[in-house]
Formats: sequence, C-alpha cells, structure tokens
Amino acid sequence: MPVKEVKTSPGQQDVLRCQEIDTALLAAVMRRFQLSLAWCPAGAGIPGSFWGEPEAGLVGHRLYLRPDTPVHSALHEACHFICMAPARRAALHTDAGGGYDEENAVCYLQILLADWVPGMGQARMCHDMDRWGYTFRLGSARRWFLEDAAEARQWLYERGLIHEDGGVSFKLRM
Repeated sequence: MPVKEVKTSPGQQDVLRCQEIDTALLAAVMRRFQLSLAWCPAGAGIPGSFWGEPEAGLVGHRLYLRPDTPVHSALHEACHFICMAPARRAALHTDAGGGYDEENAVCYLQILLADWVPGMGQARMCHDMDRWGYTFRLGSARRWFLEDAAEARQWLYERGLIHEDGGVSFKLRM
C-alpha cells in the first residue's frame, strides 16, 4: 500500500508545481469529473487541505490550490473525489477518507491522469510521488504501477473508473 509521508522541506523543490503548468488544461480535466478549481493566493491558507499547505484541499466539488501546490497533490485529491462513493462525496470536507484498496486505486488513477496534464505525464508523476514521500512495497511508484498494482486496476475497473484496456473513463464512482 502506498503511504504518504508529508515532506515539505526545501529539498522537495524539484516536484512540478501548479504554477509551472497550463492550469486552464488542468481545470478542463477536472471539469470532466464535476470538480472546479478554486485558486488561493500565494502564501494563503488552503481550505480543505488535509496535509496542510501547499497540499491541495477538497471541499465539496471544489479542489483548492495555490501556485506552489504540487501537481501530484492536485491530482491525488481529485482522484479521491473521483473514487469515493456518492454519499461520502456529498459530505466531503477536507478528509477524503477511504480504505486501503481505495487509496491504492487513487494512487493508480493519479498516475493515469498525469498523461492528461501537459508537462506532467506518468514518468514525472511517479518521480514526484517518490520525491514527495509516497512509499511503495517495491521501492518506487513506477515499479508499483507497472508490477504490483493489479488489485488497484481491478478496483478501478469494477467501479467503472477505467476501461478494460486501462483507459480513464472520465466517470465518477457511483
């Protein structure tokens, strides 16, 4: 299971930040999942941020970001929104919740969605996940994704979030 350890020291500066991508394209991807982006000014608090700034926040159908929010964090929180059951989504505020299997599915889906964010892509997403502190049984996000994520893929497929060929369905869990 991937485990998130928050690491926000100055040594973590080589992850891709929202200010470095075309945020209009990120917003377009999020709209496909009924999520809207809400931008917070640099240095301001981020509503709904479970891990604290600069991590993304979730409140209802809004994904809160700052320019320095890591793209991996934005996609991770968005994938929690996508993967959660409708009742939990309706009451969403800060803590996305979910169990072990759902967390794995979230990590897998965020890697898939990285290809929909120009400048990110799967290789960069895996690098940034490793750099930020996600940990995986095989030692890296990439190895986990390629060699050890069959259960996460199956979880997503059974809920209609990916197609049989592994492509993103752009649907929310029902």
